[in-house]
Order: sequence, then structure tokens, then C-alpha cells
Amino acid sequence: MTAPLTPPHQPPHDPAWPPPPPPASGPDGDPITAAEVVQGALVTIASAVAGALLGVLWLNLAPRVLLVSDGKGVYLRNSEGETTIGADGTFVLLALAFGAVAGITVFLLRRRGGVPLVLGLAAGGVLGSLLAWGLGTHFGPTSDVVAHAKAVGPHVTFEAPLELHLGAAALLAWPLAAMIAHLSLTAAFGPRDPDPWEHPKAL
Repeated sequence: MTAPLTPPHQPPHDPAWPPPPPPASGPDGDPITAAEVVQGALVTIASAVAGALLGVLWLNLAPRVLLVSDGKGVYLRNSEGETTIGADGTFVLLALAFGAVAGITVFLLRRRGGVPLVLGLAAGGVLGSLLAWGLGTHFGPTSDVVAHAKAVGPHVTFEAPLELHLGAAALLAWPLAAMIAHLSLTAAFGPRDPDPWEHPKAL
């Protein structure tokens, strides 16, 4: 009587069979740790809070669009001026600067990078831009132009509400600048994995 044969694909008496699934890993193959997830969350929170500063700067630096009423309608005081796009340009330039500073700061603090940090920069940039937009429009001139015109009276110049005509394009300036700055620095100055061909193992 012969002993039953063990299937060739299943090693006998192996408690580790079947092998456990591999842990989640980043682009370099290293597993994503809980510490990296926490760091990514902190980057998101810090960037979102910094959006308040962006909102204050935008509110104080953006050029104002001036309106005037004749008692029947509201018109631009200077219809040929370029101040109507000045608020968008100011917001985008400030957001690009905030994004670049965020990307550089995160790289200097955590040179190894990682997926959670990049995602934190992206999410934090979007949240920070939304907060800046909300603060600027809330504390700026009222959006009720008709009521504002009636309050100041006819032939009196007043400021138009602070708006973003570019919409989502302006809100994406911060996260794009942050990710480009961080990924560029990581690619240029980040740690390198050892090349197995440079130091082959002895047979």
C-alpha cells in the first residue's frame, strides 16, 4: 500500500500556506505605514488651515471692481478696465505661491515622500482654496448689488462683490503647484533605492 502523494503545488506541513496577501505599498514597493497615513492627514489639515491666510491676503490684495448706479440700473464705473479679472489673477498667483511653499516644506520635512503625503498635499490644497474663497467672498463687499446700490444712493461709486470667474481652474492652482513642487524635488533630491546590479551578491 502506497502513501498518498502530496500535490507538487502544496508543500506538506507548511503552516504559512497559503501565503498571506501582500500589504498595501507605495510606488517604490514599500508598505504604507500608519505613521505615513497620519502624516498625510496632518498635511491636509495644515494646508486647509493655511487657506485662511490665503483668504485674508486675497481680500486685501485683489483689485476692486467699482460700480455706480443711476437710480435705474447698476453699471461698471470703468467698462474698459481690467479689474474684472484682477481678482482671479490675484487668487491664482497667491494660490500658486502657497502650493509651492507647501510642497517644498513637506519635502524638507519628509524627504522620502510617499503616497499619503502627495494625497495630503492635493486634498489640503483643495480645502485651503475653498476656505480662502469662502472667507474672501463672505467678508468682502456684499453680493446683493441692488441693495448696496440703493443704500449708497445714485451716482455714488461702490465696490462690486469679490468673485472668482475662473471657478474650478482657480481652485486647482494650489494643489497642482504643491504636487508639482513636491514631486519635482523628490525626483531630483529624494533618496535613491540601491541598484542591485552595482553590488551583485556573491554566488
